Amino acid sequence: MNKVIQFNLLFLLLFGSISLYAQRPAGASGRAAMGGQNRNIGRFYGKIVDENGQGVAYATVQLYAMRFDTVSGSPQERLIDGQITEENGDFSLEKLPIVGEFSLRISFLGYEPMEKAVSFGMPGPGAGGNRPQGNRGAMASRFDVDLGNISLVTTSQLLNEVVVTGEAGAAILALDKKIFRVDKNAVAAGGTAEDALRNVPSLSVDIDGNVTVRNASPQIFVDGRPTTLSLDQIPADAIESVEVITNPSAKYDASGGQGGILNIVMKNDRRIGYNGSVRAGVDSRGGINAGGNINAREGKVNAFISGNFNQRRSFTEGELDRSNLIGEPPTNLFQESESNRDGFFAMGRGGLDWFMDNRNTLTFSGMYMRGQFNSDETIGIRVDSLFQGMTNFSEGVRITDNDRNFRNMGGSILYKRLFPKAGRELTADINFNQVRFTGDGDYQTESNGLEILERQENDNTSRFVTIQSDYVDPLSDDIKVEAGVRAALRRNDNNNSNLVYDPVTNEWIPVQVLANTYDFNDDVYAAYATFSHQLKKWGYQLGLRAESSQYTGNLPDADTSFTNNFPLSLFPSVFVTYALNETDNLQVSYTRRVNRPNFFQLMPFTDFTDPFNLRRGNANLRPEFTNSFELNYQNIFAKGHNLLVTAYYKDANDLITAYQFSEYNELIDQEVVVNSYANSNGSKAYGVELTLRNTLFKNVELVSNVNMYQSEVDASNVEVDLVNKQFTWFVKENLTVKLPAQFTLQVSGEYQSPAAFTPSGGGRFRGWRGSSNTAQGYTIGYWFVDMALRKDLFDRKASITLSMQDIFRSRRTGAYTESEFFIQDNWRLRNPQLLRLNFSYRFGKMDASLFKRKNTNMNAEGMDMM
Repeated sequence: MNKVIQFNLLFLLLFGSISLYAQRPAGASGRAAMGGQNRNIGRFYGKIVDENGQGVAYATVQLYAMRFDTVSGSPQERLIDGQITEENGDFSLEKLPIVGEFSLRISFLGYEPMEKAVSFGMPGPGAGGNRPQGNRGAMASRFDVDLGNISLVTTSQLLNEVVVTGEAGAAILALDKKIFRVDKNAVAAGGTAEDALRNVPSLSVDIDGNVTVRNASPQIFVDGRPTTLSLDQIPADAIESVEVITNPSAKYDASGGQGGILNIVMKNDRRIGYNGSVRAGVDSRGGINAGGNINAREGKVNAFISGNFNQRRSFTEGELDRSNLIGEPPTNLFQESESNRDGFFAMGRGGLDWFMDNRNTLTFSGMYMRGQFNSDETIGIRVDSLFQGMTNFSEGVRITDNDRNFRNMGGSILYKRLFPKAGRELTADINFNQVRFTGDGDYQTESNGLEILERQENDNTSRFVTIQSDYVDPLSDDIKVEAGVRAALRRNDNNNSNLVYDPVTNEWIPVQVLANTYDFNDDVYAAYATFSHQLKKWGYQLGLRAESSQYTGNLPDADTSFTNNFPLSLFPSVFVTYALNETDNLQVSYTRRVNRPNFFQLMPFTDFTDPFNLRRGNANLRPEFTNSFELNYQNIFAKGHNLLVTAYYKDANDLITAYQFSEYNELIDQEVVVNSYANSNGSKAYGVELTLRNTLFKNVELVSNVNMYQSEVDASNVEVDLVNKQFTWFVKENLTVKLPAQFTLQVSGEYQSPAAFTPSGGGRFRGWRGSSNTAQGYTIGYWFVDMALRKDLFDRKASITLSMQDIFRSRRTGAYTESEFFIQDNWRLRNPQLLRLNFSYRFGKMDASLFKRKNTNMNAEGMDMM
């Protein structure tokens, strides 16, 4: 039975069960409680403020009422509705019963809990008083009640909350994930997602845009779904927040290896209502950026559109020093490189929501991106031949001129159905994305009076389709089940050719042996189910995910194909939480995950871009499977201080490892080093991560992140006794200071020690540098400091930001490699001391009632107990 038939049967079985749930009547008890008269047409709204009149974001607002319980035969207090306040403190509770008295309860960490009696003036059965009389318009206005500004009072008594945040804070810490507000990060203003993520605790981004979470490779999502966009193609100003999920449950894709999930939340999917913003900026290398977004609703249609333009001009320098231990005589190679990159990318996103009725919504959205980058690089090459008693050398230069173009377009259709039962919902969506890369590169090599001209031409297309449906049903106040199915289908066609210039005929001659034409199909089918149960102090979640994957590659010119096929793999997850007291919480979790090799790692083609460092994939690579254990402890202090400590252990089998070896190459008639990949026996890593948030003097916030771990990579199956052990530590500090006159200063610093186990890149579209796991050396340590100063204008509706990245020119990354064939050191430095000036202006107001009706494509819940 083929994969499509298996998936369709799975899909039908799930929807059959969903249909049974959807058709089940609400039951007579609910109607009796309503008394046949209590229509859900009421609305309470207002604003939660602090003692200074400032809005309190993320406060909990809950509405309770007494309802008759058929089991106990007596009135019981029940939760009618609730929500978390918006950034400005606004809340709106809608579709409320209008009969009876209610209790409104507000709670937020660091403030006294508040309780307030509210009603619509409609007494319940048997209560005294007269019901209001009048026309329908007057009656309707009585059921839309503004409760005004509700002020909270500061206290040292803390509530039993998992999520911790401060007023307008940039970080929200939880046991299962950390949420970081990028739109509050002045350092990233005017940059890309690379710049935004560099200042997020737990994350590290190298100069190629590869991101690591706790020194491990994450799967990168945009709005809850995998993406073909690279980080430098996503404007930082279009991002609202970043969710770091280190140990995802069975609800999430099992791929992504050891780093969990990094979910980038875009603004126009969250900032809903009548609102918008515009922005523009310039940097010290002449690059400009501009963008804007707007959202508006009229009747049953809500439309949103955004656009961004970024011009990128960058400079990179580097060195490579290698001592070859093979050949007669042995040689020493030294390369010194300088490169400049100039280009742009422009992105437009838009769509509309159609509110079919009160419970059904369709969302249509689309995206188009266009980019072009030109780069030139000069590599100075010196080769010393080490004879006994004397040294002969040769010198040369290699000049590269590359032109790269890409077009990325995509669309999605999303459906969301709400049920009368609170929390019960069904979502379904289909997403399509296509990206095409074209370009050419000219290479001129001069050495010992000889000149060689080469050219590479590329035309690559990738198509990605995902189909997904999720169902959530809270069976009771304490029990919830979730289930879903998903299909991810990826198709890639790649045509790359290499040519050499013949000065005799004045023609470019194709080099057939170097031609690189290949295509591959990558299909993953999945289904999951989770069960959550919350007790008084305990909470647990059990989950199981099943995935079937198949990867097929084809080299038409070589009449060669290769396949990685895993018919069925199971990925369980277990989460258990325990509240020690009102301020201390514990959580233990276990998950199993997989990291599948990307097409660069699988492609058995030799890339000759650098003739002294060839690159080649390995078609026999297998996916690596990881078992991950975490123990979390969270302590919530008074006055804006909190601590999250995580102890973790990861055990990976068949670890995809970067591996270098030497071979004789007939094309260039010499011994060369080949950079490739291999499955090592496995790896182990165990360590501790601490995230500490401190609020000092009411205007200073310091977020500290420290990660220390011991790793071991066992590649003795690749090379005898090849085992690499390394202790690594990582520290990052983010300081935010609110200054007088609405100025804000932000300083971010990071240090990364040498490491052997740092898999970079997040997904199967990363390039040749997609993995730096190694058993043959270590990456060098580095540090850097970024700084930004922001001035708020026009009652915080606008801001102007001046920032500089890598103030001390210290963000130098590289590696040390040692084998029986050679010893090598290399480093690179990109875009140091880049100065940016950026301006943004925001307008409009929010309409919070829209959010719960949209399928926002957000997998925001990993473990939501307590």
